Amino acid sequence: MKTALKSLVLSGLTWAIITMPGIPVQAAEKAAADTGDTAFIIICAALVLLMTPGLALFYGGMVRKKNVLSIMMQCIAVMALVSVQWVLLGYTLSFGSDQASLIGGLEFLGLQGIGLTPSADFGTTIPHQVFVAFQLMFAIITASLISGAFAERMKFSVFVVFVLLWTTLVYDPLAHWVWGGGWLTKLGALDFAGGTVVHISSGVSGLVAALVLGRRHGREREAILPHSLPLTVLGAALLWFGWFGFNAGSALGANGLAGLAFLVTNTCAAAGALSWVAAEWIDHGKPTVFGAVSGAVAGLVAITPAAGFVSPLSSVIMGLLVGPLCYLAVSRVKEKLGYDDSLDVFGIHGVGGTFGALATGVFASQALNPAGVNGLIYGNTHLIQVQAVAVLATYVFAGLMTYLILKAIGLFTDLRVTAEEEETGLDVSLHGESAYGYSEEGQNTLSLGAV
Repeated sequence: MKTALKSLVLSGLTWAIITMPGIPVQAAEKAAADTGDTAFIIICAALVLLMTPGLALFYGGMVRKKNVLSIMMQCIAVMALVSVQWVLLGYTLSFGSDQASLIGGLEFLGLQGIGLTPSADFGTTIPHQVFVAFQLMFAIITASLISGAFAERMKFSVFVVFVLLWTTLVYDPLAHWVWGGGWLTKLGALDFAGGTVVHISSGVSGLVAALVLGRRHGREREAILPHSLPLTVLGAALLWFGWFGFNAGSALGANGLAGLAFLVTNTCAAAGALSWVAAEWIDHGKPTVFGAVSGAVAGLVAITPAAGFVSPLSSVIMGLLVGPLCYLAVSRVKEKLGYDDSLDVFGIHGVGGTFGALATGVFASQALNPAGVNGLIYGNTHLIQVQAVAVLATYVFAGLMTYLILKAIGLFTDLRVTAEEEETGLDVSLHGESAYGYSEEGQNTLSLGAV
């Protein structure tokens, strides 16, 4: 009798739990996942996550030695902040059911309803939770990229609030517009892995933030140079490596499309490095390591929106064009206009992303990817117009929202550190640490932390 009663109670509790609101019975997710595709996308997600520590090294070598830890701390903070935001709210705003073509619905709030089998809504062969994890890594790297534009001068407390607001109010809507069924999806814009969503949005937002905060102190008196180019080269190598997960993984399966994306990613990066070095060699008389890695990143940025739509030959052309274009943006245009984009986020990601998005409208081939559209060189003039609309919309939305977010935060606190803190360096003044030998203040802070 007791055994039967226990079984009855247990059955009742089980039924109550699985039928509670917000705990779905996965009726819509019955298809079995493909194990090969699943393993591939999990690895790609890890590669994309690796890009953010790689970016920390890339940026860390480019700033002055008194600020290297502060820029790394910002990247680490983004990894933590956006990971939690994505689970609680970000994913559903990006990929929830379409609401007026502008934002996702709230049915996935807290990831409720996300199961262990493929989602019927996206037609993938990977578990829905793996798709969530893969897309999370894009949100992380995008917010991290912005930090380079205002490096060496923003308060860390302001940065934390800015990242949460920017990811929620800028990145998530853009991701929905382009990938989640929003109005740019319906318009037919092509963005394989994030030319608009990742690179243009971060580049434009970084430029606006740099303008709002103003130039770094002392920049008028002396050139501010990278303190460790080997650190930057190491970071660039990790970015190049991780970018294969970024672009090839966007095929969402271990298939021929992923192979195409892998190949053109490497090719465009190589061509970008060559063309940037050639441009500076002609301009300044010497090829530099810094130019080589900058050109490689420019090539990687340019191919991102096009990776699943263009041929290897097209990727060579894109790389050869984007190197000099971004070189001129950072060596001529920035100095001419006088804005202080510390680590050239707009010059590489904004300009390179814009070029890549428009070049997709020129070189895209439906023969390579039936889900795409033929571009201008195949006789279709419509796609380049659609791509231009997507670029313009991203510029306006990301720029305006970034400005409003910063102005709103500025109502409650100063956005910048004080002049004294900036002179001392953000590592010591904000974090109580030094990358190359501890100051007295840093040692006191570390001692307290160790206790």
